[in-house]
Order: sequence, then structure tokens, then C-alpha cells
Amino acid sequence: MARRGETIELAVLGLLHESPMHGYELRKRLNLMLGWGRVLSYGSLYPALKKMLRASWIEERTVKNPAAVTTRRPRIVYQLTETGDKEFVRLMSEVGPTAWEDDNFDIRFAFFGRTDMEIRLRVLEGRRTRLQERLEKVQSQLQLTQKEMDQYASELQRHGVESVEREVRWLSDLINAERRQQSVEPVPRPEKT
Repeated sequence: MARRGETIELAVLGLLHESPMHGYELRKRLNLMLGWGRVLSYGSLYPALKKMLRASWIEERTVKNPAAVTTRRPRIVYQLTETGDKEFVRLMSEVGPTAWEDDNFDIRFAFFGRTDMEIRLRVLEGRRTRLQERLEKVQSQLQLTQKEMDQYASELQRHGVESVEREVRWLSDLINAERRQQSVEPVPRPEKT
């Protein structure tokens, strides 16, 4: 399972891959990316940024804040270094259980546009397989305990099963679209000499 710090690092590297940002903007974008259920505090963000600065994945630049009339405090903007760019590419190229875990999949998916199609397919297929295994397990447990649950516990279980089934269908649609795109892309011809 991916540590929360590693998930934050991947998300920060991905966002800074797009453009330099200051801490407030990073936190705002990360919270949008992580979703309503996982709000990121400054107490989580800034230690991750400090660690990434020490690893030379990012660097900070001080800029004068033109909007700040009442304060003269400069704004710190974080930007990706060449080492950070390589780390982002390496992390996005990893294929394995951490790539399709609940904690990491959403972040990786948000940056799929910068990922090779074969890697995308392997991650999508891994995620689908993981969810199908989870679904089979829940459905077998549900059959055993259905009579023991009250109406609301049973309804919550049914909702969980339907959510996973919906995500499996969504993943299957994405995988099929990737495969169709793969079969349409022209294969480069060798140059004649």
C-alpha cells in the first residue's frame, strides 16, 4: 500500500509538471484532485514539500506578491527540477499493486495523459482485476451474512457492490477505448536507405 506521503509527492510532482505554483495554489489543486473525502492540510503539504526540496525534485523561488497590499512578505513558488521531472516519469512508469490501489490510482489516473499507452493499459487492467477480486469476495460474504443484517446494513452493502460494479464497467470501457486507439494508431515504417 502506498504511503499518504508518496501519494502527495506524486500529485505535487504532477501538478508542478504542468506549471510552477505557490503553496496555497498547490493545496487548492491537490484538494480538488484528491476529492471531497481526503482534504489535505498544510500540515501534510509542507513537510512533503520540504522532503522534495531536500531530494532536489523541486526548487523554490521567491517572487513579490503584487496582490498583497497589506503585507510585504514575498510569495514562495515551487517548480519542478530536472531531477523531479525524471522522478515523476519514473513514478508514472511503475506498474504494480501500488499503481492500482485506492490511495494511488486516482492520482495516477489524473496524469495518464503523460503516460505511455501500454503502461495505462496495464494499470487499468490491474485496477479492474483488483476490483473484480474485491467484488467476488464481498458478494460471497454478502450471501452468507444477508439474513443476519438489518435493512440499513444490507442497503449499505448493496450500495458498495453497485459502486464497485460501476467502476469495473467504467474501467472496461476505458480499456476497450485504449485498445481501439492502439489498433488505429499507425505503425511507423522503417526509413529507406
